[in-house]
Amino acid sequence: MSILGKIFTWWDGATVGTLLNSWKTGEKVGEDGLGNTYHRARKGNRRWVIYNGSNDASRVPPEWHGWLHCTFDELPTDMLPAPRTWEKEPTANLTGSTGAYRPAGALERGGQRAAATGDYEAWRPGE
Repeated sequence: MSILGKIFTWWDGATVGTLLNSWKTGEKVGEDGLGNTYHRARKGNRRWVIYNGSNDASRVPPEWHGWLHCTFDELPTDMLPAPRTWEKEPTANLTGSTGAYRPAGALERGGQRAAATGDYEAWRPGE
């Protein structure tokens, strides 16, 4: 990204101002598997994330989400148990993309729904 893009955009990583503020007033406390870095203020209780790529809150793993919102004070890297066999990796929010959920009848799937089965009775005023 060009230097002007880095100065004026916020949707793909951090702006120069955010990076300078993080360096000046914060300390890096960890990094997740996606490359996002997590910071906290040296004074106070402020916590924030600098995304590696697009700024999308669904790219924050659940354990770091809890830390960011002060649900617990320990860093996830220090307190997490081993992953269970039934756990799945978090997935990104696909809304607005080609991978988004589109039920039958959605315009993107032709706009045709199956006919009603007769198990629905509409409400009529006064009945």
